[in-house]
Amino acid sequence: MKGKVNNPMGEVIIDTAVIAKYAGLAAIECFGIVGMAAVSVKDGIVKLLKKDNLTKGINVVLDEDNKLTIDFHVIISYGVNIQTISDNLIESVKYKVEESTGIEIKKINIYVDGIRVID
Repeated sequence: MKGKVNNPMGEVIIDTAVIAKYAGLAAIECFGIVGMAAVSVKDGIVKLLKKDNLTKGINVVLDEDNKLTIDFHVIISYGVNIQTISDNLIESVKYKVEESTGIEIKKINIYVDGIRVID
């Protein structure tokens, strides 16, 4: 499904993959986020995704009211407060995605799939 934004000149249609990429770039800028995670269903192993594959750790759903629900699967830094990281991630992504797309975010879900020790 694609997001729609109406303006006086016509309609802008934004693919959810573009929104996922933008949300992923906003998320990895947040303190404490190491990166997005991908879980192998076959092995149950979590792996850190590179910047090229950020969207595999993010699921964007657009409902019939043109509102977004975004699910993040993240790997965080060891020793930081998970609640603080989550609040920062939600606030940052909500602001950046809504400002850039004009589409309202209804809900952001965060799944912490791993912890990394950073040297």
